[in-house]
Amino acid sequence: MKKILFPTDFSEVSNNAFAYALKLAETLKAEIITLHVYDLPIIDNEGFPNYLLEMYDVLEVGQFENYKGQVPILRDIAQKHGLEHIKLSHELLMGDLVANIKMLCKRDHIEYVVMGTKGASGLKETFLGSTAGTVIAETDAFVLAIPEHCRYHAITNIAFTSRFKDKDRKALHQVVKIAKGFNAQVHCLYVRTSHSDVKEVTMRDWEYVFGEYDVQFHVIENENVKDTILGFTDNEKIDLLAMLHYKRNFLEELFHHSLTKKIAHHIQIPILALHEN
Repeated sequence: MKKILFPTDFSEVSNNAFAYALKLAETLKAEIITLHVYDLPIIDNEGFPNYLLEMYDVLEVGQFENYKGQVPILRDIAQKHGLEHIKLSHELLMGDLVANIKMLCKRDHIEYVVMGTKGASGLKETFLGSTAGTVIAETDAFVLAIPEHCRYHAITNIAFTSRFKDKDRKALHQVVKIAKGFNAQVHCLYVRTSHSDVKEVTMRDWEYVFGEYDVQFHVIENENVKDTILGFTDNEKIDLLAMLHYKRNFLEELFHHSLTKKIAHHIQIPILALHEN
């Protein structure tokens, strides 16, 4: 059975994203492993080692009690969406969030990591920051980021941004497999600028290769790649935006600080990060 990892801090943002994790699990016939990570404060108390141990024990018990109190809320969310049959297991771990995500991804062969993001800066940090950006770069899992105000609805249209490179072709095959589970239409978007060097024969070849999957190809001429992608998601009523995670440049350009407010306004749909390799 496929496995989805759902890191949560039990905030409203995380609880909202949990609905997507549940629906994804239903579609993929997968189980969900929830993860809550906590850290104990560093206290300099060399003169009272026994007291220090007792304090840590109390803090750990408090974290455990808080965790036990939050788990039923997740089960209530599952019941609300009629998905109480989805298999759930729970991990409460101490330490670094990224390190624990990486450990679980490797140990449990996680295929998807689903996580909520808060606000425009959170969305930017999902791809470029130290947490999810590291998860994307250092695990084999797909990372599905759910914006703060995104509410679940059926995924019927998936967009994939392409440059018609070989790595893009492999990624599009991944998107097609995912779309099949949702019975969704795939839209492959290429923004042609004055610097584009993609030949027509290359695009025709892609259309032929993916013809059996009913992928719709869109070529839009515009010098502003970022705004074109954002506008496309609005105009075509895209429910999920799949993007290949390059090591640098493209996502950094897309989520540049000068576009933070505009992106926060436009991107109210999940973003799926795929792997370059």
